[in-house]
Amino acid sequence: MRRPIVAGNWKMNKTPSQARALLEELKPLVADAPCDVVVAPPFVCLERAAQALAGSAIGLAAQNVHWEPSGAFTGEVSIEMLQDLGVRFVIIGHSERRQYFGESDETVNRRAKAVLAAGLTPIICVGEQLQERESGQTGAVVSRQVRGALAELSAAQVAGSIIAYEPVWAIGTGKVASTEQAQEVHALIRKLLGELYGAATADQVRIQYGGSMKPDNAAGLLAQPDIDGGLIGGASLKAADFAAICNAAR
Repeated sequence: MRRPIVAGNWKMNKTPSQARALLEELKPLVADAPCDVVVAPPFVCLERAAQALAGSAIGLAAQNVHWEPSGAFTGEVSIEMLQDLGVRFVIIGHSERRQYFGESDETVNRRAKAVLAAGLTPIICVGEQLQERESGQTGAVVSRQVRGALAELSAAQVAGSIIAYEPVWAIGTGKVASTEQAQEVHALIRKLLGELYGAATADQVRIQYGGSMKPDNAAGLLAQPDIDGGLIGGASLKAADFAAICNAAR
């Protein structure tokens, strides 16, 4: 059985003091959650978040990382920096990174390799845009992104990774893929993993849904056989809403 995992991507929201307040409110609400709980605050909040999470079961994630260990990369953050703060997960290839900051399948792959080599867990994001879905390209786009992200990784590395399917047209728009649409793409991803790495590996990989999951639709999405959790945006900024999603993963 794959244990569900729900991760909150705070994006560019919350100051360090606001982050600590949110986490103090969240901790008792998810203390008995039937899933792994992860939060991904902005870089400047990570140290304060790590302090707030000490002794809790909530995992700490970063929203991005560079593939080089150090160097002249102004504005970037290294694996070692994140490890020193207690980060265990790293979101890679989010659609906003692809859209606004030039992320590509190649750079997603380089980041994934660096994260895995350091013993951390990548949350690798894939998903199609609205025009790609409307033109029937969802399967081709998602398959290309999965293949690109996982290029040259071993079956063991893939088994230790998390994939987040985020239909770009459903992120922050209020639109949500139906449970059937979401399950269809999750099943496609798992089938592709089986073809590339074998059924045993495919069965181990946790695949999150990342398109406007909220308390009122979480239970239906999380009940699907190939949806193993959620990558939550806006709803993760409210402790009660995020906790409701985590507790729906039963």
